[in-house]
Amino acid sequence: MKRIEIRDLNKTYEKFDGKEIVVCGWARTIRDSKNIAFIELNDGAFKSVQIVVERGKVDNYDAIVKENVGSSFRVQGKLILTPNAQQPFEINATNVEILGSCELDYPLQKKRHTVEFLRTIPTIRARGNLFNAVFRIRSVSAFAIHKFFNERNFVYVHTPIITSSDCEGAGEMFQVTTLDLEKLPKKDGKVDYSKDFFGKKVSLTVSGQLHEETLTHAFGKTYTFGPTFRAENSNTSRHAAEFWMMEPEMCFCDLDELMDNEEEMVKYVISYVMKECADELNFLNKFVDTGLLDRLKNVVENDFVRLDYTEAIKILEKVKDKFSFPVKWGVDLQSEHERYLTEVVYKKPVFLKNYPKDIKAFYMRQNDDGKTVAAVDMLVPGIGELCGGSQREERLDKLTNRIHELGLKEEDYSWYIDTRRYGTNIHSGYGLGFERLVMYLTGISNIRDVEFFPRTVGSIIG
Repeated sequence: MKRIEIRDLNKTYEKFDGKEIVVCGWARTIRDSKNIAFIELNDGAFKSVQIVVERGKVDNYDAIVKENVGSSFRVQGKLILTPNAQQPFEINATNVEILGSCELDYPLQKKRHTVEFLRTIPTIRARGNLFNAVFRIRSVSAFAIHKFFNERNFVYVHTPIITSSDCEGAGEMFQVTTLDLEKLPKKDGKVDYSKDFFGKKVSLTVSGQLHEETLTHAFGKTYTFGPTFRAENSNTSRHAAEFWMMEPEMCFCDLDELMDNEEEMVKYVISYVMKECADELNFLNKFVDTGLLDRLKNVVENDFVRLDYTEAIKILEKVKDKFSFPVKWGVDLQSEHERYLTEVVYKKPVFLKNYPKDIKAFYMRQNDDGKTVAAVDMLVPGIGELCGGSQREERLDKLTNRIHELGLKEEDYSWYIDTRRYGTNIHSGYGLGFERLVMYLTGISNIRDVEFFPRTVGSIIG
């Protein structure tokens, strides 16, 4: 008999009333009352199923009740509707096979653990309700992103992980090398990278954008979605050394059209997750963040504000004494400033646009005022920035001049500059830090708790 997955069973259990079925899973709890036992069985679904095991119906009753939480079972039995009980149905077992015993030192014997402790056991923390919910939502939101762009004729592209260019110009990159670090080849007192695997200095990517833009000029609309890396020595709750970025790029698209796409995408993904993960969100709203569902509904149900950076500074300067970080024109806004705009002033998401060019990357289109660029950040209540993007600089002379201004080498970006030489056009794109989206969707406040095996300063498991 073919097994039924518990997640499917929870949706269609009524049609199995009185029928023999097979389920498999791990025991969340095992309770023994001498002649009858109850097993809470879970196979990865958020809601478990209760198995009723009677001594007179199975031959291995004593062996079953000696098993520990975490052991895996194959259960055949009759589904019984229980409308007056806490759960709508249970399975009365006729055969229980022990698939894999669990040792006594299994860390999840207790019902509750701190998230700090659970971070030390990433191999099994997803077996508990909290991380089961978080990682299910991570999966569903990733699928929703792919679904959104696929329905709108975007081409999904895979950009290089290893690169010789720094997209952001920050220099905080992980170097990749095959050189023997204890016997580095030298030339003129410096490391001779001509002896390295690629013949030059290379690093792990901080963004797929620059490479992606070359393909966007072939397909018109593309997106990349994959791992990126930052060697930023920051040990905050919002930074990780390895994380995922989703980055769409669109030709024949200006800044206003870019914001249209961003708003539509975020609303689509949140709505999809609210539909597909209602049980998980209700759990998180109850036990993690009691304002979670209201915040998500606020994003979906409201039009986003579109606000110029210069106007935002005027608003913030009126209440500058409220902030720890100073506010003046030319500074990059901090989370406290962004949250004030979204949570106090407008009480809904805000697009903040037209930033000073001196705090933005070289590829952003310069505005006619000579001081700002057509950049935009999406700010949402609860965390601040969720997405960041810009209209890209399509004018060859402006782009190359900006590269020189910032002390970058034009030859390092010659392949990128070619898009401005061969059929240049107005085009735009943005980046979404995927973990930050998952944090917003779950109410989880630390990036370490939305990644399977987080990589942070001084910490790595696996």
